[in-house]
Amino acid sequence: MLQQADWRALGTGVRLLVHAGDIEAARDAVIRVLDDVDRTYSRFRDDSELSRLNATAAASRVPVDVPISLLLARTLAGSLDAARNTGGAVDPTVGASMRAIGYDGDFAKIAGSSRTIELKLAPVPGWARVQLDVATSRVRMPAGIELDLGSTGKGLAADLAAAAALEAMGAGAGVLVSLGGDIATAGACPDGGWRILIAEDSNTASDADGEVIAIESGAVATSTTTVRRWKAGEGVGAHHIIDPWTGLSAHIVWRTVTTVAATCEAANAASTAAIVMGAAALAWLEANGLPARLVAADGTIIRIGGWPAPQPAPEE
Repeated sequence: MLQQADWRALGTGVRLLVHAGDIEAARDAVIRVLDDVDRTYSRFRDDSELSRLNATAAASRVPVDVPISLLLARTLAGSLDAARNTGGAVDPTVGASMRAIGYDGDFAKIAGSSRTIELKLAPVPGWARVQLDVATSRVRMPAGIELDLGSTGKGLAADLAAAAALEAMGAGAGVLVSLGGDIATAGACPDGGWRILIAEDSNTASDADGEVIAIESGAVATSTTTVRRWKAGEGVGAHHIIDPWTGLSAHIVWRTVTTVAATCEAANAASTAAIVMGAAALAWLEANGLPARLVAADGTIIRIGGWPAPQPAPEE
């Protein structure tokens, strides 16, 4: 029997499913992890460690070289690895560009704002300019660089939360954690696997009509340009996925990409990179052995890498 709990954290919906375990113990563990994540690398908290690091770099005229926590070092390492693996399509130095296009606070407030935003076409500083020493938990980066770890950080948070929940419950249990539709699993799965509705909006009810897949382990992540959208100037629409080569919202070849990977951190990076890569994403996803479902701007759906075609509904 599956048990479920839902709440909000990190500015998004949290869904916890537990198989053969203690959901209260799992929920407490997930809450602790997400609180650590929020205090460590939230871009929307002035008192987070990431915000303080960005403020230090902004105030400096010379490169900064500072110690950081183990969690921030782990998160930044994953983001830099993703940048390397995607050829820079995912880049943690997009922070200033995110602010420039208006994504500088809680999305609910941004979407309802009528302020004027002046868009400027400029490449982001570049991930290769950030030097991380994982052994000593120190980061060195040029003055003025502003980090944003959203392209991998939410996925990592789901992975960490699922692992912590399983540890809290013990052997024999299983858990699924969804953060805004980015899903990590750990431990045993229910009969038939974890059934997951593929949707563009993470607020879609889990029992709604739509394409459903099942996984026994691993993770699923979705990146979309259809939900977090706002006006950025007269007649100009913006969304939250930045093209590092322009500093603006990525051109929409794919409006939504969903990928399956061993970890949610990897799936999150891949789905985001695919949006940025556009047509080139198909070859990149295939080369990396990542099953994916891509929805084009016109609604055409492409499934690659072994992503299953939907089965026809049984006749009544």
